[in-house]
Amino acid sequence: MSAITRESADMEDAEILGFPGNVFFLGLTSLFTDIASEMVYPLIPIFLTTVLGAPVTVVGLVEGVAESTASILKMCSGWLSDRIRKRKLLAVIGYGLGAIAKPILALSLIWPQVLFARFVDRVGKGVRTAPRDVLIADSCSEEKYGRSFGFHRGMDTVGAAIGPVIAFVALPLLNNNFKLFFALAIVPAIIGMIVLALFVREKACAEDGDAPKLSLKSFDTRFKLFLLIVLLFTIGNSSDAFLILRAQNIGVAVGLIPIVYLVFNAVHAISATPVGSLSDRIGRRAVIMLGYVIFSLVYLGFALAKSQAAIWLLFAAYGFYSAFAEGIFKAFTADIVPRHLRGTAYGLLNLSLGIALLPASLLAGFLWQEVSPSAPFFFGSAISLLSLALYLVLIRSGKKPAPATN
Repeated sequence: MSAITRESADMEDAEILGFPGNVFFLGLTSLFTDIASEMVYPLIPIFLTTVLGAPVTVVGLVEGVAESTASILKMCSGWLSDRIRKRKLLAVIGYGLGAIAKPILALSLIWPQVLFARFVDRVGKGVRTAPRDVLIADSCSEEKYGRSFGFHRGMDTVGAAIGPVIAFVALPLLNNNFKLFFALAIVPAIIGMIVLALFVREKACAEDGDAPKLSLKSFDTRFKLFLLIVLLFTIGNSSDAFLILRAQNIGVAVGLIPIVYLVFNAVHAISATPVGSLSDRIGRRAVIMLGYVIFSLVYLGFALAKSQAAIWLLFAAYGFYSAFAEGIFKAFTADIVPRHLRGTAYGLLNLSLGIALLPASLLAGFLWQEVSPSAPFFFGSAISLLSLALYLVLIRSGKKPAPATN
């Protein structure tokens, strides 16, 4: 190995605050990117319905199209990253598209323009997510998957907590000029891109298998069944925009919405790394099952909520639930799929996490408007319990979609 190669490897493997360099800097990239995203995301439902005069069903359409688009592209990008072995390049392109979406949103005059801005933003997320997740998995040892993914989700969520604080402070200073505030969000997005470009390094991937195919055929039954359960659960897990609308519906003032969302993100950020480490110790299966129970109880709480105090507590509880979800799913995926297929696997996982969001969000909008604001949350709570029941049936039949790890 040449001196240059050895130096590069040492820099790549060096730990920062107990985490591999790539894991740390990818966390920092996500922190700044989520500051930018969460400066604007909690305000989009209000911007659509109050400033642009769009009906609530449009909120479901915009968020459903945006998230489903991201999910489909996550699958394609993950497969492509396995083919070309250029995880970082795809990540840079994806984060760049996310930055471009901010000024597009700032120029919106009608709701279809907001839809386009969200589409561009989610295309960026779709392109970057799976390659970034592979970089994280390839940068740490197996016994630290949960902790590393938990740290990344925690950093991501710290940014998501800071963003609403900036909105709470800055928006009144700008006389509630939503468009100017949206334009300012490009600054942290660019900082995140710079961190990624300068400090994250590509990880070599051994050619240890056949060329990946964009299908489930290369994966075992456990992974396929796990994807099925995730897909079912997602049908009841509509866009978080409906949580924001529920807070407003109960009586939380518009000016306090960013702070309510801050509570959610702060609890998530604090919980993510410890919950990830817990999954390393007791196994992913138990942690995932507990997450489904917590989600069901939280959504039931949103359905029954009558006071503003309850909303604040429920957003905190929802933040705790979130620590049991995406990061743990990704750590489990790293446990059971071949290394050379990780990009494709993460793409398929993200597809399952998001492909149902369009019908889920449209259904939530319909239930809200045609039945009651509580109806989407009763539905989501029931679907979570159904997912848990299916999980238990599969375990008892000997088909274990998420076996414990050590």
